[in-house]
Amino acid sequence: MKLEIKMKVLVTGASEGIGGAICRLFAKECNVEKEPLDIVLTVSGSKSMPKQLIDDLEALGACTLLIKGDITRSDVCEDIAAQTLEFCGGLDVFISNAGGVSPGKLKDISTDVWDMQFNLNVRPTFILAQKLHSALKVRQGTIIAISSMSGLSAHLGQAAYSPAKSALISLCQNLAQEWACDGIRVNCVAPGMINTPLTSKVYDHEKTTEARTALVPLGRIGTPEDIAQIVAFLASDKSSYITGQVILADGGLSDSILGLIPGLPK
Repeated sequence: MKLEIKMKVLVTGASEGIGGAICRLFAKECNVEKEPLDIVLTVSGSKSMPKQLIDDLEALGACTLLIKGDITRSDVCEDIAAQTLEFCGGLDVFISNAGGVSPGKLKDISTDVWDMQFNLNVRPTFILAQKLHSALKVRQGTIIAISSMSGLSAHLGQAAYSPAKSALISLCQNLAQEWACDGIRVNCVAPGMINTPLTSKVYDHEKTTEARTALVPLGRIGTPEDIAQIVAFLASDKSSYITGQVILADGGLSDSILGLIPGLPK
């Protein structure tokens, strides 16, 4: 059963992994015979062109626009918003997926790293949402931000990333409250351990993969497609009464700690 996802979409951080999976699923789920899918993809200026992804989307009937640039810059975000509205003629769905990790401990990280994490993981969502508000209001659109399980709990060794992803959740919850009267829904997805091109080096080590998998009650590491399915649901009319929420997709990991306490009956 198709979700009948709306047709004018912006996805940031769309070159690979979760972003790429979201784009592919949207192209499959949209009823392109009824209305063509207009999808704008942004990628970092340091990333190579995702030619295969673009080819796949266009083969499924989508009309695509690729924008390269440093999304931590205000002028780039403003340009993305302007190009998106010019290309699409409006907007139904804004998916804020661009982000990144800089591991470190609070006693060690520099203020530059701290600022960079917030500039990458929080600030673009704020600027783009602000610039796209009027267009989203016209079409009763939705915003979906990709946070992390690290945004819901303290994460040792992720001194800047964890607070930044937590701030992203708070931003989205505030947007949801403020813009509900405009018919705009805003939600977050918080992935757990997901095997993506960004994390693949970790999962190249068999013992590490086995140890991580053993922590997950569902018994497997997540995939980009797992997250894309949740995003597709939140973008569809099937979730029309959901806003201001965080969907944690971690295979049960975050709730499993009490079961790991030694001495409990098995």
